[in-house]
Amino acid sequence: MLDVLIVDDEPLARARLGRMLEALPEYRVSAEAPDGESALAAVLEHDPDIVLMDIHMPGDDGLMAARAISELDDPPAIIFCTAYSEHALEAFATSAVGYLLKPVRREQLEAALGKVTQLNKMQRAAAQGASSRTSITAKTHRGLERIALADIRYFLADQKYVTVYHTGGEHLLDATLKELEQEFAGHLVRVHRNALVSARHILALERCSEGGLQVRLADTEVAPLVSRRHASDVKALLKQL
Repeated sequence: MLDVLIVDDEPLARARLGRMLEALPEYRVSAEAPDGESALAAVLEHDPDIVLMDIHMPGDDGLMAARAISELDDPPAIIFCTAYSEHALEAFATSAVGYLLKPVRREQLEAALGKVTQLNKMQRAAAQGASSRTSITAKTHRGLERIALADIRYFLADQKYVTVYHTGGEHLLDATLKELEQEFAGHLVRVHRNALVSARHILALERCSEGGLQVRLADTEVAPLVSRRHASDVKALLKQL
């Protein structure tokens, strides 16, 4: 099931989209937002798979919000739902996957949502061509050090910095999580917007004390949190291991 964020300054428009999504069992509304600024905050808090975005709203409009969301390391797919046709070129420049004109019809919405699912399949297929490198390099006080993928347990991002945690300690990296995820798709799995873990070292998916999910990894007591958005991928991976 994919989580959807609905962004529109009109409560009736949000309610209408919500009712259409209720009829589609593959999707659920995880949050709503009345403007662009709230939309970005909701994406950071709820980590939805898809955002249904209006364009003309008070404050930051949908285009501004979409540009900010698309710059995130692991952005959700954005589908614009608007009454204005003249913004289509600007909308797709933000990497949007759909542009629906109001009043949105259920079959149009379902087709746009289906495109998101198809894109995910294509991305997984593209991952088969991932890098064959078996190590990464990190700058340390001793210079450049090579860290074998087999020794890496997980990566965590904190604002502009990414830290690799491995059997020999931890080091800051210049690479982003997105770059690491794309290059080492066969070795790393994203469990959270801010975390990648070594697939081969996942021991279990567990409930943490706060009620959410976390992964237990070999050779470390740290258990990175798993967002609801990525939980299904981790469960599927564990079935294959």
